[in-house]
Amino acid sequence: MSTDNTKTIEPTTTAEPTTTAEPTTTAEPTTTAEPTTTAEPTTTAEPTTSTQPTGARDTIYIGKKPLMAYVTSTLIQLANIPSVSIKARGMSISRAVDVAQIISRKTENAGYKIGNINISSEALESQDGKTRNVSTIEIEVKRNQ
Repeated sequence: MSTDNTKTIEPTTTAEPTTTAEPTTTAEPTTTAEPTTTAEPTTTAEPTTSTQPTGARDTIYIGKKPLMAYVTSTLIQLANIPSVSIKARGMSISRAVDVAQIISRKTENAGYKIGNINISSEALESQDGKTRNVSTIEIEVKRNQ
């Protein structure tokens, strides 16, 4: 009697539960419309008494920027309007004079000249409360016509 009671038992693996759906996350609320901005009300423009184009500035205030920044700014304004005033006070006066000289001498071909020059002083209150006089200059640069 040959008893072949040997059974081959294959190890059974328990299948892990498969999830077909991805974990649900709460989606951010979707907004289909962008925030609306109301258009500016249309109004009829009142006539202006200025002879300058809109947005043009006829005064360049001299400060502590590099010299050529003021020269460039003045030349850009002179391209749009016939006369520009360069204003400075205190330690910036020499820079204003340099700007006017560069424009009139270096761009002789373009036809710019120095017009009226006004010098004065202003009474300003310093940080310590004292009144001080500060020198000012205004140089007009014009296009030759």
